[in-house]
Amino acid sequence: MEAWMNALMAWMALPEHGLSTLFLVSFISATLLPMGSEPALFGLLKINPDLFWPAIGVATAGNTLGGMLDWWLGYGAHRAVDKWKHSHVHLKALEWLEGLGPKACLLAWLPLVGDPLCAVAGWLKLPFWPCAFYMLIGKFLRYLTMTWVLLEMFPGRL
Repeated sequence: MEAWMNALMAWMALPEHGLSTLFLVSFISATLLPMGSEPALFGLLKINPDLFWPAIGVATAGNTLGGMLDWWLGYGAHRAVDKWKHSHVHLKALEWLEGLGPKACLLAWLPLVGDPLCAVAGWLKLPFWPCAFYMLIGKFLRYLTMTWVLLEMFPGRL
């Protein structure tokens, strides 16, 4: 098992497979797994600054597709959360999300709540494509802002 993991890590190592690794990390981090993709994006851009826009695009695409997977998981998990159906917090959250509609997915970039928000949007059966569009916008703006801030804060460091 250890040899397999070492081979996998060697294959995914930056910069040889930088954009594909960034896509995979961004996709996984958008699911409900606790993982951040910003360090991978920042590391790739410090090694290869010419990839700024392709890296932002790849990270956005991977993270948006992960959010879309969350939407589908939420859509399929509708029955699993019925036991909380009548709690006050649940009802307020549902009212808020239903009021905002797909635009609530603009907040998919938020740490801790963004990924579950995508799942709840699916659970509420909010329209898929508008949700995906707003996820894309929010995630793109997050990557653009976070990368710019990190590159400004650490201009000459690797």
